[in-house]
Amino acid sequence: MSVTVRIPTTLRPLAGGAGEVTVEGATIRDVISSLDAAHPGFMDRLIDESGRLHRYVNVFVDDDDVRFREGLATPVPEGQTVAIVPAVAGG
Repeated sequence: MSVTVRIPTTLRPLAGGAGEVTVEGATIRDVISSLDAAHPGFMDRLIDESGRLHRYVNVFVDDDDVRFREGLATPVPEGQTVAIVPAVAGG
């Protein structure tokens, strides 16, 4: 299934400067794997050593945070947009 991934500015160098890319994937895990296959480096930046999303990375499918759905197993319907959003902290 083809989906669009929105890339945040900080990760765009990994995607050749692109703000959006199209990859294949039925789940968030599949999408991230396809993204990393097409643009190496994404897996290390998005997934921690235990195989979960880094705590400072938020991933949304149709404006829904995957952490409140099924995590990396969250389904991604055909044509949907996945947004990668770095967590923002400050004080």
